Amino acid sequence: MAISLLIKPTDRTVPITVQQRTWVTPQHAFHVIVPIDLTRVFHKVGPFPGVTSVANQTGDWDHAGPTRNPQFGDGSQADEQLTEYTEGVSFAYQLSNFTNVLDRLAVGIRGEWNFNPDGEGTLIRWTYEFLPRPGRRWILAGPFAPLWRRYMVAALNECVRTAEDLASDRR
Repeated sequence: MAISLLIKPTDRTVPITVQQRTWVTPQHAFHVIVPIDLTRVFHKVGPFPGVTSVANQTGDWDHAGPTRNPQFGDGSQADEQLTEYTEGVSFAYQLSNFTNVLDRLAVGIRGEWNFNPDGEGTLIRWTYEFLPRPGRRWILAGPFAPLWRRYMVAALNECVRTAEDLASDRR
């Protein structure tokens, strides 16, 4: 199945990146975070709703291609597709067709997670790359960015905590 990528090399996007270090291995962090229950890590932060459920998932998130619909606490949803999967190293996905205010700001988003060796642990780097609607780039790059960054930091903290808790349970 060919995947139609939302963002092309010539698009002018608004990237927002967060990162965090952890003592767990890249492979462990990867295998916990890729299939993580979105309701455990995406909580309401500021004006952004949390994920309350996931509908219509078409398969396991262990290869490029599966789709799903995250459902948000404000009653909205989005279409999500896993677009890249490199075992133990990185994965990427795209979100589109938002039914909330994000639809007025962006055509869609490309999310990418990278799990890089960092001594005996891992540096996790997560980027959301927004494809702005015409005339909306300034909003995404300006007042929106610090609010969204807080949302991402909170979710990344939850992901890392979950990976560390699961690793501690195995000790």
